[in-house]
Amino acid sequence: MERDNIISIAKNTLTIEISELEKLKERIGDEFVKAVEIIHSATGKLIVVGIGKSAHVGNKIVATLNSTGTPSQFLHASEAIHGDLGVIQKQDVVLCISNSGNSPEITNLVSYLKDYSSALIGMTGNRKSKLAEFSDVILDTHVDLEACPNKLAPTSSTTNQMALGDALAVCLMEMNDFKENDFAKFHPGGSLGKNLTARVEQFLSSQKPQVSEESSIRDVIISISASSHGITVVTDNEKIVGVVTDGDLRRMLLKGDDISKVLAKDIMSANPKTIERNVLAKEAMKILKDNNIGQLIVTENGQYFGIIDLHTLLDEGIN
Repeated sequence: MERDNIISIAKNTLTIEISELEKLKERIGDEFVKAVEIIHSATGKLIVVGIGKSAHVGNKIVATLNSTGTPSQFLHASEAIHGDLGVIQKQDVVLCISNSGNSPEITNLVSYLKDYSSALIGMTGNRKSKLAEFSDVILDTHVDLEACPNKLAPTSSTTNQMALGDALAVCLMEMNDFKENDFAKFHPGGSLGKNLTARVEQFLSSQKPQVSEESSIRDVIISISASSHGITVVTDNEKIVGVVTDGDLRRMLLKGDDISKVLAKDIMSANPKTIERNVLAKEAMKILKDNNIGQLIVTENGQYFGIIDLHTLLDEGIN
């Protein structure tokens, strides 16, 4: 297949799915509001039921809801009728997803879903289905056209289901006043968790190069060479007064002056960028990027505490 044909097919797929999403957007109304209010006011959890492709969508919706403050659990329709219905408690709300609303597993299940829960929300593309008949609220996800060339494989329909699940999650987040700090509680691991929760002190270098204002150039060179950062901090009783970098040393040597009597205070850069040890690491990364520097001086109550390095933060996924 030619390159242009591949691009054309891909664009047509997206055009069809975007068109169906636009239609879905226009259908958002009172029923959607009622579904959100039912889930929000429930004293139990949300049970999401599905089978086939809708089951995969259901698992994603559950993952999104759990991570954004709405306790949820997925229940596979085929397993439900073989014993797993026991996970549903009377205070729970059920969201059942089925495009046709008439698959055998769903039709065998809907009466139990309604009886065992406080409310049944049906997400379906067929308002005349058995799922729709038993549902307290219907979330209409029907599509006029699947993006599949045979117009059979779930494509536009599962996109609608996924998008409507996201809309539910975002509305519930707003109603629950779910903020960034709340989000961080549920994402402690990986790059996302680190960016939300990790503090500067967690990534401090084990090296703490330091000289005084009156240190000789020899002592400055030794201090810089003893660490891997290419920098040493000039202090006065732990108060930071400046920094000397290997770049400062090179510029001094290029002047060709007598360096035998040069002291740290003569070549240091005053008022270096600093950050407190308990600040979020992502704030340190922002300072490093904004100022195009490789190291940042870490303080504790304004006193020299250590150094944090750009490459360390990058390696840890801080951005």
